[in-house]
Parts: sequence; C-alpha cells; structure tokens
Amino acid sequence: MKQILLVEDELVISRVLKAYLQKEDYQVWQAENGNDAIRLFEEQKPDLVLLDVMLPEMNGWEVLKYIRERSACPVIMMTALGQTDQKLKGFNQGADDYITKPFVAEEVVARVNAVLRRSAILVKDQETRFFGGLKINFKSHSVTLHGIDLQFHPKDLSLLLFLAQNPNRTFSREQLIEHLWGMDYEGSDRAVDLAIKRIRKTLQNWPASEGEIKTLRGVGYQFSVFDKS
Repeated sequence: MKQILLVEDELVISRVLKAYLQKEDYQVWQAENGNDAIRLFEEQKPDLVLLDVMLPEMNGWEVLKYIRERSACPVIMMTALGQTDQKLKGFNQGADDYITKPFVAEEVVARVNAVLRRSAILVKDQETRFFGGLKINFKSHSVTLHGIDLQFHPKDLSLLLFLAQNPNRTFSREQLIEHLWGMDYEGSDRAVDLAIKRIRKTLQNWPASEGEIKTLRGVGYQFSVFDKS
C-alpha cells in the first residue's frame, strides 16, 4: 500500500482529500503544520507528499527544501496562489507537480496517480546499472562516478534517471517535459536545455569512451552509451 503524507492546515480540505485517497487504497498520514510534516516525513518515509504552501510554523517552501535536501520523494504543491511565477518557483525548487486551489478532490487523486506512475518508471526490475565507471541506482536515486557520489539538482536527477533507464533512445523536449514536469507545466522548454547543461557539467569526468548525453539537433536528447556492462 502506497503511503501519502498530506500536509494541509485547513481541516475540511484535509479530511475530504484523505477520504478520496483512502478510496484509492492509499494510506494517508496528515500534518497541519510544517514541523509536524517534517516529523512524519522522517518517521513514515511516504511515497509521495501533498504539500500546502501556506502553513503555520514553517511554510511549504521550507518543507520542500528540507525534503529535497534529503530525498527524491515526489512532492505535489497545493496553494491558492495561481500565478505562473509561483508555479515556476515550485518546479525550480524540485516540486513534481502543482495544484491551484480551489480544486476538486478527483483531480488531486488523478495527479497523485500520475506522479506516482512517472516515479515508478524510474524503478524497474534492475535497480542498479553500470555504464563504465558510472553507477546509477534507480531505487535509491544515487549516482556515483568511479566510486565518488555525484550531487544533482532534484529535477536534474529525475531527468538523468529517466534517460538512463532508456539508453540510446532519443526524446524531444516536449516528451521530457511531459514525463518529468507534467502536461500542465507552463514554463519554457528551455528548462530541459538548462537541466541537460547542468547534468553534463556534473558528469564532466565521465569518459566519452563510455557514454555521453548527446544532443540530436532538431530531434532531442539521448543518453548515448558505448559500454553498458
């Protein structure tokens, strides 16, 4: 049974969402403030966090920052602030999706299902793969190069994991945005280019004889691998 951490200080909304999520066979943990959210996150290790932005004691952005410093757990932000700049802030800080209030509970459940499906793509039968000296663990979301841990921005890591799960396949910017940012993403597709640039910088010591993040002009990006031992 998948576990959802629902962080919402409006009790009526929290109760309704919990009921709908339980109908989908999710186990739901509830928090009404940022401090309780962090405590439950550490205790329960949820599969996904539904996180309101406006919270007492510690706001949603602070909770998101805490989670992203420790985990790649999917996070869906919820807020009454519908401006594009707020959505971009959420995505740039590592949120996986964004829901604007008011919303219907069925939409929230649908988005939870969609984000968990996208997350599940990254964990297939083979948990760890080696690409020369590059080791990627798809379950723990960890990457090492010649035994040295590599650190990535959360969305960059998700992008690398997705590409590495599909070596030598080419994906357009639009496909990558749909898989990793969601169809409702309203930012520029340049976000993909910038993420690829950062990934390449982090992988700069990965020998070209073993693989590379390749650009196919006019087509998209590819995790091109020469040594898949």
